[in-house]
Amino acid sequence: MEHLISLFNPSLEDLDEETVTGTEQKQQEYSDVSTQTHTGPAVCDNSLDSGQSCLPPEPQAGNIEYKLKIINPSRQRFEHLVTQMKWRLREGQGEAFYEIGVEDNGVLAGLDLYELELSIQTLRQMADRLGASTQILRERRLENGRFVTEVLIRKVPEHQDAIEICVAVLGNIDVGKSTLIAVLTHGIMDNGRGRARLHVFRHLHEILTGRTSSISHEILGYNNQGCPVLNDYNRLTAEEICELSTKLVCFLDLAGHRKYIHTTIKGLLGYSPHHVMLVISSTSGAVEMTLEHLTIAIALKVPFFIVITKIDILHPSQALTNLETILKQAGCRRIPIIVNDYDDVITAGTNQLKENTVPIFCVSTVTGQGLDLLVKFLYVLPPGINSKELERLQQKLPEFQIDEIFRAGDLDQVLCGLLSAGVLVEGSPVQIGPHADGSFTKAKVKSIHRNRVPCRMVRAGQSASICLDIPVDNLRAGMFLLSPVEKARGSLYFQAKVTVLFHATGISEGFQVTVHIGHIRQTAIITGIFASKCLHTDDIDSVMFKFQCHPEFVCKGQRILFRDGSSKGIGEITQVFPFNG
Repeated sequence: MEHLISLFNPSLEDLDEETVTGTEQKQQEYSDVSTQTHTGPAVCDNSLDSGQSCLPPEPQAGNIEYKLKIINPSRQRFEHLVTQMKWRLREGQGEAFYEIGVEDNGVLAGLDLYELELSIQTLRQMADRLGASTQILRERRLENGRFVTEVLIRKVPEHQDAIEICVAVLGNIDVGKSTLIAVLTHGIMDNGRGRARLHVFRHLHEILTGRTSSISHEILGYNNQGCPVLNDYNRLTAEEICELSTKLVCFLDLAGHRKYIHTTIKGLLGYSPHHVMLVISSTSGAVEMTLEHLTIAIALKVPFFIVITKIDILHPSQALTNLETILKQAGCRRIPIIVNDYDDVITAGTNQLKENTVPIFCVSTVTGQGLDLLVKFLYVLPPGINSKELERLQQKLPEFQIDEIFRAGDLDQVLCGLLSAGVLVEGSPVQIGPHADGSFTKAKVKSIHRNRVPCRMVRAGQSASICLDIPVDNLRAGMFLLSPVEKARGSLYFQAKVTVLFHATGISEGFQVTVHIGHIRQTAIITGIFASKCLHTDDIDSVMFKFQCHPEFVCKGQRILFRDGSSKGIGEITQVFPFNG
């Protein structure tokens, strides 16, 4: 048990020289591939890296701040620094990175140990003023004998119980997605035959077949010191994990079988995850389904990273070579970076929102090899939405899209989904629909649960389960809970500007496709193509769609993904025509 706990301890401050040396030796077998992978165009990042002599100039926006030194500031200067830190924390949704010993133009000047200690002491005083915590992520000694240090500042926003990020887990069947999630969240090793995944499966047929067919949610918490709060052998409830954590990583376990591709796409569009974790087996490599998942993630512009599993069975060198070729192809053009040590982890985490690099982790859920690096990476992984966009969404009227409807105990109907805009509180009046005639039914929010814990409020970007005060007939996935102030109607027709990602021949009027808009999934007919008579691969045009079965509530600006077999395309809704049936 002590070995297991130490495996999941990502604290850098507690590592001695022997531990670091052991970690480097453990990753040495991948060094040849890693060296080859790093070759290519230079990557511009604002994080401290052992191979850099300078950083790019300090960004005006964002959550990264350069400070040459902070020693004995005046009271006025101190208040200014605290205000600056507050702004950086707001930009990073509660997280900010301070590079100490770095000038504003990015030059690594460095500090001696005495100046560095005083600067970090002042930084901690600034954080204490705001009620934030500090943690030294890494320290580097320059050629001139001076030091530069990277410090993480974290403060949970006032309207949240913890900083939350959502990670969707994609990959082909039998690559170990559910097993990996179970090992990360429960802190137990797998026996090599999938025993760990029994902790995350929801249905009996999933247990019997070993294949995920639904969208399941699991949480991994971190405390102030960066140590994971594990649900070891189900000793902690979800409520206790949330109470002990200042950061929560919410995993969406999505199906890998082609039979359930619609469910997987619904999870990506409906829950708007901040990041995608693409899982690949070292025994099978990047197969056809993996490439399709990768294409969808790139098309939706979701930042992603890759985890190669089962390295205890087969060395991942062949899988890494294939991945490098795929990621550098046209349409992707990413630089793969194999994470070998903690320095790579911090660099990858702070630059994850940039679209030019892809971190790759090699792990084993049986031996535990590489899991400590992945756990540390998830700890420093930033939210994928900026503060201005989040504020804009929260100021809108509430829009809660239903993903799943179920019964729980004495509750008649429980609605599970994502609040895409606004704020919902207990007792809020809402309207739910659209029904077959395009109308909505009025009701009130009776209770709200988040992460299986009761709460009084849910904000934009958060998923929740909601119970209404009255039962509503003919509920289905894809319906919306809206403010009664809004005069809402369903729509059969809508127009969208689309890009065809792939089609073997051509798409013309009358072509039927399956349309995904958030949690909406319905067959639609293309009734008009405005600029041309036929669409081919990579063509862009404005297209008119008609839902085949019943009206849906769609809005201008929503993202759309349509597919039929191997054909697929993406777009954005530009016009909506209300249904007056």
